Amino acid sequence: MLERLSEERPTPHSPVTGPDSATSKWQYAVASGILGWILDAFDFFVVIFLVDNLAANFHVQKKAIVWTITAALAMRPVGALIFGSLADRFGRRKPLMLVVIYFSTITALSGVAPNYTVFLILRALYGIGMGGYWGIGASLAMESAPVQKRGILSGLMQAGYPLGYLLAALAVLIVIPTLGWRAMFFVGTIPALVTVYLTAKSPESEAWKQHHLPTIWSLFGVLFKHGKIFIYLVLLMSMMSCLSHGTQDLYPDFLRTEHNFSRQIVSYLAMFYNVGAILGALFFGNISERLGRRRSVIVALSLSFLSIPLWAFGASLVPLVCGSFIMQAGVQGAFGVVPAHLNELSPDAVRGLFPGLVYQLGVLIGSPAVAIEYALRDRFGYQWALTTFEAVVILSLVLIFALGPEKHGKEFVRET
Repeated sequence: MLERLSEERPTPHSPVTGPDSATSKWQYAVASGILGWILDAFDFFVVIFLVDNLAANFHVQKKAIVWTITAALAMRPVGALIFGSLADRFGRRKPLMLVVIYFSTITALSGVAPNYTVFLILRALYGIGMGGYWGIGASLAMESAPVQKRGILSGLMQAGYPLGYLLAALAVLIVIPTLGWRAMFFVGTIPALVTVYLTAKSPESEAWKQHHLPTIWSLFGVLFKHGKIFIYLVLLMSMMSCLSHGTQDLYPDFLRTEHNFSRQIVSYLAMFYNVGAILGALFFGNISERLGRRRSVIVALSLSFLSIPLWAFGASLVPLVCGSFIMQAGVQGAFGVVPAHLNELSPDAVRGLFPGLVYQLGVLIGSPAVAIEYALRDRFGYQWALTTFEAVVILSLVLIFALGPEKHGKEFVRET
């Protein structure tokens, strides 16, 4: 059993020191982390809303398109390993700019894929970029932000994920009727350039300057030394991935299949429940500064558990709206604490690699969640498939967080 770590917070003070402190440019780092994660999520959820279009265009069954989602999720640890190692060896900024350019280019190419095989390969390659972004973006944002603001900024960054989902749902209503479904893969180009600009304006992480190691091989020595917490966090993030993707990825299809809602209604509903997700991430990220990281997550998970009857078994639009709003407020409320929690539990020398790698290995292990739910649907029906899967996931996560460690308010930078 992992020993619980003290939750007492040190006296907070800003981590921004040295020559950059006068201009306080940490806001650029946080803004780039937030915007990049919005863009990353948008590019991922484009496929979720285009399952029917893609299946018809490539003349394949919908389950084949679902497997492209799984392929993207499965390749994310490769990106975390490659780009996270670069970020710990050479600094956060340049690898972050590189990965944004990479996944944005792959997304644009997905829009002109000539056949299913090429599209599948491109989505797998996109997964490398998606996996590479989060760890670096989160470490740059959390290391740059003042300690006392870390909780709310953690929630704000993670809120970028449901905001990207919301914007993808909005784009379905605006872009497809005027420009066609392929244009959905191109609309992220300008936000990508803005993200690169914000990252270029950011100061390099002072924590990285103090703790970086001389070689890439030495990074893996640190990972091995901290194997116990590494395994625990991979387990934690595996279940968190099942929570997030299990409640989000098939839900639009569930609404269309089980309730015969039109694409427009599903898009509006998705936008609404992602407002709940954004509010949940902000609220629970903020209260984690007072309540602690683990307790805040457990409260958020309890909220999601209580919403299951409305979320899965609502017989009409109103209960489904309420259930999905509460469900995503809890799901992303739990995730809103994750950037701060993972970075605080990570070894100083590998904070670019460690949180991103455990996050994305968790995604890899949890990547069959969508396919499993889809298979359970064929056997038990959509409602019971979603209910059974997510009830087990939520209860498991409550236990994992209750027994796990915490380093709430850890300082990343040594005082000089």
